[in-house]
Amino acid sequence: MRKPQQTGQMADSAGLQFVSPYAFEAMQKVDVVRLAALSDPELRLLLPCLVRMALCAPADQSQSWAQDKKLILRLLSGVEAVNSIVALLSVDFHALEQDARKEQQLRHKAGGSNGESILVSQLQHGLTLEFEHSDPLRRLRLTLSELLAIMNKVVDSNGEFFLKSSELFESPVYLEEVADVLCILQAELPSLLPIIDVAEALLHVRNGDWFLCLLVANVPDSFSEVCRGLIKNGERQDEESVGGRRRTEALRQLCQMNPSQALNIRAMVVEECHLPGLGVALTLDYKPDTADEAVSPLVSYVSGLLLGTNSKVRTWFSMFIRNGQQRKRESSSVLWQMRRQLLLELVAILPRSRSTHVPNDGDMEEGGGSGYSGLREEYVVKASALLRLYCALMGIAGLRPTDEEAEQLLQLMTSRPPATPAGVRFVSLSFCKLLAFPTLVSTPEQEQLMVMWLSWMIKEEEYFESAAGVSASFGEMLLLVAMYFHSNQLSSIIELVCSTLGMKIAIKPSSLSKMKTIFTQEIFTEQVVTAHAVRVAVTNNLSANITGFLPIHCIYQLLRSRAFTKHKVSIKDWIYRQLCETTTPIHTQLIPLIDAYINSILTPASKANPEATNQPITEQEILNVFQSSRGGRQRYSITTQLLILYYILSYEENLLASTKQLALMQRKPKSYSAALMDQIPIKYLVTQAQGLQQELGGLHSALLRLLATNYPHLCLVEDWVCEEEVTGTLPLLRRMMLPSNTCRYTQSQLHQAFQKLPSSSPRLMRILEHLTLLSPGDLIPYAEALTASMALLLEPAVPRRILQTLNKLWMGLNTVMPRRLWVMTVNALQPSAKLLRQQRYTQNDLMVDPLIVLRCDQRVYRCPPLMDIVLHMLNGYLLASKAYLHSHLKETADFDRQSQTVSNLGVPGQPDTPEVTREELKNALLSAQDSAAVQILLEVCLPTSEEQQLGANTESLLRSIRGPLPGKSKQGSLGPSARGSVEDTEPEGGLLSDLREVQCLICCLLHQMFIADPNIAKLVHFQGYPQALLPLTVAGIPSIHICLDFIPELLAQPQLEKQIFAIQLLSYLCTQYALPKSLSVARLAISVMGTLLTVLTRAKRFSFFMPILPCLVAFCQAFPPLYDDVAALLVQVGQVCASDVATKARDIDPLIARLQYLKEKPQGVVTPGGGSSKLTLPQRTAEELGGTDPDVQLCYCVEATFMDIISSTLHGL
Repeated sequence: MRKPQQTGQMADSAGLQFVSPYAFEAMQKVDVVRLAALSDPELRLLLPCLVRMALCAPADQSQSWAQDKKLILRLLSGVEAVNSIVALLSVDFHALEQDARKEQQLRHKAGGSNGESILVSQLQHGLTLEFEHSDPLRRLRLTLSELLAIMNKVVDSNGEFFLKSSELFESPVYLEEVADVLCILQAELPSLLPIIDVAEALLHVRNGDWFLCLLVANVPDSFSEVCRGLIKNGERQDEESVGGRRRTEALRQLCQMNPSQALNIRAMVVEECHLPGLGVALTLDYKPDTADEAVSPLVSYVSGLLLGTNSKVRTWFSMFIRNGQQRKRESSSVLWQMRRQLLLELVAILPRSRSTHVPNDGDMEEGGGSGYSGLREEYVVKASALLRLYCALMGIAGLRPTDEEAEQLLQLMTSRPPATPAGVRFVSLSFCKLLAFPTLVSTPEQEQLMVMWLSWMIKEEEYFESAAGVSASFGEMLLLVAMYFHSNQLSSIIELVCSTLGMKIAIKPSSLSKMKTIFTQEIFTEQVVTAHAVRVAVTNNLSANITGFLPIHCIYQLLRSRAFTKHKVSIKDWIYRQLCETTTPIHTQLIPLIDAYINSILTPASKANPEATNQPITEQEILNVFQSSRGGRQRYSITTQLLILYYILSYEENLLASTKQLALMQRKPKSYSAALMDQIPIKYLVTQAQGLQQELGGLHSALLRLLATNYPHLCLVEDWVCEEEVTGTLPLLRRMMLPSNTCRYTQSQLHQAFQKLPSSSPRLMRILEHLTLLSPGDLIPYAEALTASMALLLEPAVPRRILQTLNKLWMGLNTVMPRRLWVMTVNALQPSAKLLRQQRYTQNDLMVDPLIVLRCDQRVYRCPPLMDIVLHMLNGYLLASKAYLHSHLKETADFDRQSQTVSNLGVPGQPDTPEVTREELKNALLSAQDSAAVQILLEVCLPTSEEQQLGANTESLLRSIRGPLPGKSKQGSLGPSARGSVEDTEPEGGLLSDLREVQCLICCLLHQMFIADPNIAKLVHFQGYPQALLPLTVAGIPSIHICLDFIPELLAQPQLEKQIFAIQLLSYLCTQYALPKSLSVARLAISVMGTLLTVLTRAKRFSFFMPILPCLVAFCQAFPPLYDDVAALLVQVGQVCASDVATKARDIDPLIARLQYLKEKPQGVVTPGGGSSKLTLPQRTAEELGGTDPDVQLCYCVEATFMDIISSTLHGL
């Protein structure tokens, strides 16, 4: 430990003997051998404790202590002062304490005035003479009285410092005797004189630090307690007041006495945020046992305070620096001692040719040579730490450097370190410090020195990066700052500086004006920046793990400022190389870089020069990324492939979004071909990205957004659900159970097994079951063999299990290669006649005309597993066609309109084609496609002639819902019994048929299509379809209830066929959905029927009412309240028909009478016991009615309808 310099306030104790660290350690450990080695003056200071130790009964009764006690007695036997201390210990301390407490009470009553004293009677002489002539008891009383008076005054002073003049504590002759008395008093009366209060009182007398050290040395266990108490009661800024400086000096002396606790005391200082000067002083005094060559204790301590996370500590110490600068410079000030020490350390590490000047306490002269020898390698880390410390002192604490400090700092900053990672760090810090504190450069010579150093940085940057083996060098930072200066982004420079230095510094943008001029005009013109940036090597294996400022940051800023296009510098190759050199976790700057690059391709730098754009990445370069090497492995990482995919999709989207602006500038950048997109495994890459979301940051979500916009057929909901089944836990467990030595099947073996069907069914089943255990990615090599042989599975006698397994494998492949798989499947399922012509469809063909999917082999329509695949592809291609036409319209519309506008200039009366017309045409085409697909699928649901002969019945879905089916009535089967006979016939095989399964699959797809676009449902039902399909569609498509919304509009159509279809559809909907809305529409339909009855001709009346009269039965069955309206309508129809045939058939009048009777008394038709009808209709065959008048047929149909209504109603009861 260094001997601390004494302040003026305690200079009077400078000549006194203090307790040495050796003696204090001996007292702490009660090391008798060490105590015996002390000199007499040193031993004299410790006598009060040693005498009490020898005389008082010990708690330790061991033999070893008995021996030590003998040695202590022998040690004390030769010291004369021991007798006086023994005499002091012989006093009655109990009586003394009582007197002292009485005196305290008396003083408290008297208001603290020094009146009469119980401890001390009237003094005849001065305090010193009284002390000299007094016996031990009186000496104790005198000292105690004086001490209590000081302690009381401390309590009453309310924190204001005072220095009490006390003759007793100032006389050099009696200091040792007074110290003995003080130590004995505190030891014997600890409750009256707490050691912390005594220590506080001693600060207010001269020689207080010496008394305090002796007191603590004689009670060594109280060291930490005393120090903590003094620090807690201390000032926040100790150098501001006399009391603070005295307290600091006293604590410094205590730590000098016990150096092992100095750092703990310093920690207390920081914890309490009191006495900052003490913390610095203790650091200056501290000399570690093993010197750290890297960073000195002072640099570490001050850096920790200013750069730590505790803002309270930072503010407290910054105030110490600011306040210290305001006072006149004093060599005794702790702040100036700290600054001198830091300057000495700085000068010590400077290259000798730069500065050999050692500062002195006088005016520090400007020194330093102009040599350029390098900074020694062992000093680089220390130099970096010093630079950061001075940045913190100047930027956070507001230190104003002297001329000498500024000169030496500039010399250090412009020195040239070795090419090591630490050297790169040092250069970066020096550069940022120059930007943060440009006032360090004040003279032309210094400015020239800085410019030469910056030029050296530019020249040596590449060498430093290669020699140091680091990816982030200072060259990128130089480029970045130059670009920020050129684009006037001064706030970005400030952020960069603060980030590199690791501290928040308040830098005014106006202070950077000089540096901006130097950078933009002398060192880095914009052309130099762009030319240099292209030559910078890309970062190998770029990932988020590589921190610091990289070439990618510089290129990104140059792209944003359009510097490359402005100076016609090609950056495409650099960006392509960097994208190829990436890995996970993905670097956060890559996606913004791609976005900025795409913007620079499509948007010119200025309107005056529309050709000033960057070149896009070529198609061949893109293909190279996705092609495999000879060994079958990918040459580029999945990160590179995903980034290139993001680039293509984002480029295409931005190209479409910019078509209007590009058309105005007569520019049409090239779009990537469909052939290229077909060769990129988009879905496979996105699936891979889904499992790497943590490493890819926001890339996965960005790709999903682009897919949903441009490739909706790759974002089908059922595909995501299917992926869960393929990539879920159960398939994973099955693959884990697959033994590694299992038989591997080749594509040729699979192909041969297909060719030998049906005899090879067992072998083919084994191969397919094995393939189900593979992951979708491993299935890709088998895709061609699986799809090419699909047509062979349409032959009879192929087991259903093979078809279902193939469907499962196809769905698995669909998760990784949907587009290519769809094309192969469509071509494989063509009819055999087309296969002979070798017509191969492409992806583009299928997007232009999605209905090609349905031009497959007719046998597929009765093969449910393959039909499921066809429907999946059809749904995908319908969505793809929408996206294709939308992009095609945007691509061509603006350019066509622009060219037409140019060609029409000067030609009056020739207006432009309105854009809305093109949009309407596109929507009409899409609607036609969708409706055509729906109509074809509905046609597929109809049974063929062979299936009809086998008894297939499409109405069986409604069989459990309602009894008589209104649409099935034939002209020759008018009676209820005849209708019932048809319904009771159960089709052969029941519901378990291929037709029924295909119908269910089609209904599911139509349900999804109607939900996605209700207009398709409206269009299809306005077009109409066979009435025989109504039971199927109403029961099998849950979303068909939306037809209730537009049936009124359909009823208003002029065509009778549409009105008939609307009423038939409504009858089934009322049965399926007996809702209030259905009731209101049914009322409307009955009203329309009544209206049409009055306006239709005889022929039209027959063709209209014959098919719809059975629908009235369904209305009444669903809604009994409609009975009256229906009955009135039926009677009205019968009357109108009867009036037309009155002259021809005389038997019509009884019929009208029966109808009127049925309307008024329907219950009378059935016997109370549920027997047969009172009125029986004569049974007429179809042949008999065929030649009769249409009105007569209609009359009998009305009667039959009446009977059906009554029968169904009573049957329901």
